[in-house]
Amino acid sequence: MAFPGFTAADFKVFEIDGFAPRMEAIKRRIRPKLEQAGRELLTDVTRVGAAPAFAHVAKHARRTVNPPDDTWVAFAADKRGYKQHCHFKVAVSRGAVRFLFEAGPEHADKKRWVAAWKRDAPKVVPVLRRAKGLAWFKNEHDEAPAAILSDLPAEAVTRLGEELLRTRDGQIVLGRAVTAQEAARWKPADYARAARETFHLLAPLYRLR
Repeated sequence: MAFPGFTAADFKVFEIDGFAPRMEAIKRRIRPKLEQAGRELLTDVTRVGAAPAFAHVAKHARRTVNPPDDTWVAFAADKRGYKQHCHFKVAVSRGAVRFLFEAGPEHADKKRWVAAWKRDAPKVVPVLRRAKGLAWFKNEHDEAPAAILSDLPAEAVTRLGEELLRTRDGQIVLGRAVTAQEAARWKPADYARAARETFHLLAPLYRLR
């Protein structure tokens, strides 16, 4: 089955009350689509990341009471998992589909990554600021960005790398969000194009060492 895109009914899954009913709907309606999207995007992520990539669809195994407000497929250069590494993500929630780059709280070497970010910022930040609609999200689960990168001074974008070290749960999340209303009208090729374009722009961060 090819990735068919998300429908208006898919987004309404996140309005379902109760942990068990919402999780059942996510497993039945959303997860198969994310699995297929993961398979179809792997070649592109491998290419832009310059390393073999693996797709990881969220299982929400740690949750037992509160139903998730979003779910996703993440891509990283590790077959065992993605949270300890920089990763790309396609996330879907009630109000949006997001195409993201993340370095999160469980990253294995935050200080090294932030040092590499600061080292490469003079050449990377201008590219990010020129990209139409590329944004910073305060939290990986936020539907709406906190700021559009082109609206921020270069120095402010450079300082975003320090978000990873600001607190124990620090993270840096960059990418694009598309409203559910717009995404429901998209064709499958539109999702693939948005993911590829966004991941290509953010690939220098994914490859930082």
